[in-house]
Amino acid sequence: MRTVVIEADHLRKSYGDTIAVNDLSFTVTAGEVVGLLGPNGAGKTSTINMLTTLLPIDGGSARVGGCDVATRPRAVRSQIGLAGQTAAADEMLTARENLKLFGRLYKIPKSELLALVDEIIERFRMSDYADRPVSTLSGGQRRRLDIVAALVSNPPALFLDEPTTGLDPRTRNELWETIEDLAAGGTAVVLTTQYLEEADRLADHIVMIDGGRVVARGTPRQLKAQLKRDVLEVHLVSGSDLEGALALIGDMPEVAADRATNELHVPIGDGAGTSLQILRRLDDAGIKIADFQLRRPTLDDVFLTLTGPAAAKGGSE
Repeated sequence: MRTVVIEADHLRKSYGDTIAVNDLSFTVTAGEVVGLLGPNGAGKTSTINMLTTLLPIDGGSARVGGCDVATRPRAVRSQIGLAGQTAAADEMLTARENLKLFGRLYKIPKSELLALVDEIIERFRMSDYADRPVSTLSGGQRRRLDIVAALVSNPPALFLDEPTTGLDPRTRNELWETIEDLAAGGTAVVLTTQYLEEADRLADHIVMIDGGRVVARGTPRQLKAQLKRDVLEVHLVSGSDLEGALALIGDMPEVAADRATNELHVPIGDGAGTSLQILRRLDDAGIKIADFQLRRPTLDDVFLTLTGPAAAKGGSE
């Protein structure tokens, strides 16, 4: 049985009259990645900041490595690594010098620090730029440094707040591999992200929140299965065809339109039968279809169904 490393128990946080986090509970075991997902303002960063002692807890409790976050913050800080949304590295120093600086902040003995930094640079494939000033590094190299700097003390718990935002697909994939390696080595990881495919790949379990409350939890597979439906994607030839399609079937429940790509996304409860009816209606109306597919739900579909205005109107199941 895996050891529980991170525990959030009925957490609550308010800013004046605004409740940012409301009765939020979850656990993370050693070697597990838990994805904390939700729209902007859902309470994700507030939760991370409470668990890492950066914000006081208004209600409930939290423990990291068995240490109470409220009563033993110093002990908690010795057990965590945090890569937030803003860069922590000093741009005037090299990557290697930054890692040494973080090592000194973590009070790693000088006799161990040089060898440890060399090992980290080699492990995370930073040798090509380790001795360059941070100001000369690419966005992906800086973000890797931020994450690696959080690991200098080899913490049992790692908190990543949108770690790959703004990175190109190749660099994002490299960081995904880094996170997977950390989890495989036993690190407990809490991850917030704007990219649902990132959560689908990395997270063992997902806690989806909206308005500070949990609206769904489970593995990515379980959450997608809960929708009990497929999605018909229809790519229209032009914007006018998209508007015509919306006028024809836009009153169907939860139909979504992407005007940037001229696509319709239509939830389908009974598979091919309804899909064929919709396609025939569009064709009979003279609406030009470029292509279409019937696919299984993704985490994006779960997210759109369970959070935001659609969910507030009863769109979730």
